[in-house]
Amino acid sequence: MFTGIILSVGSVQRLEDRGGDMRTTFATGKLDISEYQPGDSIAVNGVCLTAVEFGEASFSADVSKETLSVTTFGDLQIGDPVNLEPALRLQDRLGGHLVSGHVDGVGSVVSRKVAGRSEAFVFDMPDDLVRYVADKGSICINGTSLTVNRTEGNRFSVNIVPHTLQETMLGTLQSGHRVNLEVDLIARYLEKLLRGDSSAGSGIDLELLQRTGFGG
Repeated sequence: MFTGIILSVGSVQRLEDRGGDMRTTFATGKLDISEYQPGDSIAVNGVCLTAVEFGEASFSADVSKETLSVTTFGDLQIGDPVNLEPALRLQDRLGGHLVSGHVDGVGSVVSRKVAGRSEAFVFDMPDDLVRYVADKGSICINGTSLTVNRTEGNRFSVNIVPHTLQETMLGTLQSGHRVNLEVDLIARYLEKLLRGDSSAGSGIDLELLQRTGFGG
């Protein structure tokens, strides 16, 4: 589990094809990796990876064919900047929102413009994610926890403050760049609860609300 608060901007150091999968090595920038060991989870651009090897200022992880196909990892080139966040510890502050590191879809930058000292970005998103993204709700873009300003169709806008632009790789994004998106976990679970299924009962409906005193 993660928070969407980026601790370092690293970079792609090596990409090694391993029969359809990819062994990836990332320089860790200012992230202190001395306390981590093989088997630990680190989110890279919002994708939860398991570290398998550590160097002096780097770590390697295997990226499956599935992950390459459903995230932007297939686009990575040597030297590309990446957002890094180690897994959340129970005693850590939850500065962003709960993030699983499981990408829901890939969007892209529609536009970027100056808005005071911040920058206003517009992103598009896959049609099947639209119902999970709400005005003033949370979304994770390349592993970064952000607040949605407005939604319109399959597009949403966010304002990114100078600190975030400087301390993450979001400052490098331009129109057309593809990004990893993870919607709010609460929205996904709420949908399942409201919809109901054979394993979770009949869900929430007007009859249930009235029976439990919420129907007026």
